[in-house]
Amino acid sequence: MIPSALSTRGLSKSWGGFAANSDVTLDLPVGARHALIGPNGAGKTTFINLLTGVIRPTRGDVFLGGETITHLSQERRVAKGLARTFQINTLFPGLTVIEAVVLAILERKGLGGRWFRSVRDHAAEIEEARALLADLHLAAQAETTIGVLAYGKQRLLEIVLALATRPKILLLDEPAAGIPAGESTEVFEVIARLPADVTVLFIEHDMDLVFRFASRITVLVGGRVLTEGTPDEIVADRRVREVYLGEAQHG
Repeated sequence: MIPSALSTRGLSKSWGGFAANSDVTLDLPVGARHALIGPNGAGKTTFINLLTGVIRPTRGDVFLGGETITHLSQERRVAKGLARTFQINTLFPGLTVIEAVVLAILERKGLGGRWFRSVRDHAAEIEEARALLADLHLAAQAETTIGVLAYGKQRLLEIVLALATRPKILLLDEPAAGIPAGESTEVFEVIARLPADVTVLFIEHDMDLVFRFASRITVLVGGRVLTEGTPDEIVADRRVREVYLGEAQHG
């Protein structure tokens, strides 16, 4: 049996009388490519925020491997291998692509305070950064300033920066949002080529992308798990078609 990389048990979050997530139990085996789908307001982003420690649960637990991480800070979760993409165009608009990746690698190594030393002192980090950019088809943009980078390339760079932390689990909140169809496919092809031991959980509204790249899918409705299964099982589920797939395909 493949061990769980990330799992939850009865994870719940309420604000007053509003339950954003209720008793969400999920198991992601090592190397999973798992999609989280559901209507707007289903609690998908709240769930990701609970996994990453942005917010604390009302009840339930989060496990990384066999370790409970429910009460760890965001930084400690990252250090243990849980990474999330984030919008970088507002954080580093004046840096070049290669500078941003080198900075992320230095932070991982605890060397962020040495960022302003000579570039020659960071030869190993620069080599690692260039290899990451090449793997994700961004080598040609290495010297491009992030603020002028095409939006689809910015989303790819978000994944590069997350990978620079050497994660065991990568969480992607709508990685193709706002990207033209051709470029969104490129983003997901990059995700599909990630190392087999990296576990991926992603939120996505484009069902073509979900069914093409996810091996399993969890459907959230009203903050609860409606069902989980393979893409074929999800397509065949009448409840999913009624509450979500019809809306997603025509919305």
